[in-house]
Amino acid sequence: MEKILVGTSIDHMLKQTRNHHVQLSSLADSKANMLITAASLVLTLSIRYVMDPDLKWISICLISFCILTILLAAYSAMPKISVFFKEQGRNAADNSKFNILFFGDFVKLSYSEYEARMIDVINNPSDTYKVQLYEIYTLGLFLKGKKYRFLKLAYISFICGLLICGVTIVISLF
Repeated sequence: MEKILVGTSIDHMLKQTRNHHVQLSSLADSKANMLITAASLVLTLSIRYVMDPDLKWISICLISFCILTILLAAYSAMPKISVFFKEQGRNAADNSKFNILFFGDFVKLSYSEYEARMIDVINNPSDTYKVQLYEIYTLGLFLKGKKYRFLKLAYISFICGLLICGVTIVISLF
């Protein structure tokens, strides 16, 4: 990597970019919550039509799409934390995907290992910027690959379910 210049404009840019990523993550969580609420309401209202012979299959279809929407939206809002700690201590820190600024990664270290690693980073401005760049990069990957991807699928599921059921109702009326 080329030499990184130190300066307040760079610090400001990195801070703004990180804040933007955090806002996008919060926005995605809000959208997921709205989708979960809307799909839950539609699901609750459509359950009573399962016993109606004319609307049975339409309501089952709508309920299925609502359940899929709820699952996708909930998954998109789920935190990125590994349930199992595969690597512990120095092995975790030596991994190329290790992010010293992400709590899900640094909790794998003991406090003394974390402190030593952070002091090394803090004492080297070039490393400080590299760590921040990696943090921003991993936040972006997480937003694109998990939050917004599954949020988009949840929206598609909800809209498709409403459209399919709406078109089916209109066709059955004629």
